Amino acid sequence: MGQANIFVIGLDETNLDTLRHLPNLAEYRIHPLLDRAELQEGATIPVADLLAKAQKTLDSFGGSVDAVVGYWDFPVSTIVPILCARYGLHGPSLESVVKCEHKYWSRLEQRKVIDELPNFALVDLDDDPRPPGGLRFPMWLKPVKSFSSELAFHVADEEEFHAAVEEIREGISRVGEPFEYILDQLDLPPEIADAGGRACLAEEALTGVQAAVEGYVYNGDITVYGALDSVNYPDSSVFLRHQYPSRLPEHVLRRFDDIAERVIGQVGLDNATFSIEFFYDPETDEVNLLEINPRHSQSHAELFDYVDGAPNHHCMVSLGLGRDPDLPHRRGPYRLAAKWYHRRFADGVVRRAPTREEIERLEQDLPGVKVDPVAQEGRRLSDLVGQDSYSYELTHVFVGADSEEELRAKYDRCVASLPYEFD
Repeated sequence: MGQANIFVIGLDETNLDTLRHLPNLAEYRIHPLLDRAELQEGATIPVADLLAKAQKTLDSFGGSVDAVVGYWDFPVSTIVPILCARYGLHGPSLESVVKCEHKYWSRLEQRKVIDELPNFALVDLDDDPRPPGGLRFPMWLKPVKSFSSELAFHVADEEEFHAAVEEIREGISRVGEPFEYILDQLDLPPEIADAGGRACLAEEALTGVQAAVEGYVYNGDITVYGALDSVNYPDSSVFLRHQYPSRLPEHVLRRFDDIAERVIGQVGLDNATFSIEFFYDPETDEVNLLEINPRHSQSHAELFDYVDGAPNHHCMVSLGLGRDPDLPHRRGPYRLAAKWYHRRFADGVVRRAPTREEIERLEQDLPGVKVDPVAQEGRRLSDLVGQDSYSYELTHVFVGADSEEELRAKYDRCVASLPYEFD
């Protein structure tokens, strides 16, 4: 039997390197399908053209097409089920994916099976929007579809509410318009058809510590295989690091698992990976679901590789081939791992960035460290794609260690060695 041909939408160098750590790599041939720049950059996202281009590539391929997979957010998350359906491959249904992706539809589905979610309501962006009645400040305003926290705003009063509405109005169509193309492929319930893809959601702000679980569904059986902590910069709502495994108490993690199984079952996701974000408030012991992602997080791939001995991409590829992933557990070289976000909180032009040689030297000097630069020399930070509303990512630093002290020490030494300069 020959190697299976795996087509990865948006394959990039960082994740290709991670895919080379798959347990059964010798059985696979990895092929790129569409590149990340055309998928997520630019003023528009031409979903129909991307689908046509992907289909042309697959149709002209000389061998068998055995799986189509992807680990990025929209539009990759919705292109995958469309192509899987067209080619008779293993994958989730488009409807189940969109039930997670459309933030309002997702909340309506969640509310049918759990109580652990914030109060929420749609905001009409036309005319003169007002804060929804029954919702208290502070709240978050966000489009019903975005990625990487683009156009998500924490608002404390009516003045901030109206300022956020103006920014969301201005930028919502870049993702909202192509998302409506996806919605047009489905038979939508009336409330989702009325809302469309360019609506805005308001949610009461959650408090506590943030965490996430990752899992997969194989032939209807739901498995949660890991929980991670999300640690913010001090006095900020942006991530400093994701750390695996979670340090939360076991009884909290069991509640995460129970909620995950209920909501994933409700939306009908199958033959797919997922990631679900939560808030846990230690003072009240309250758990609340923040967001369901119908994909695993490529951000966490190295963390699972460091600790468990295989990247979570293994689950994605196995499911794409119709196999039970059976991810290894605690077989990696380190006891814990983290993805750190080296950020700058002011705009500027990058006049000096670390070279490839400097990064390679740093990785050689620090075992268990992988450096992935984001900001390129000559670029203005505010022109970078996929940034949140409050900061700019300079570098992603992946670290494996045997203690939190070692984890921090490696990261601090790494940041001190990264020679960024700005105008």
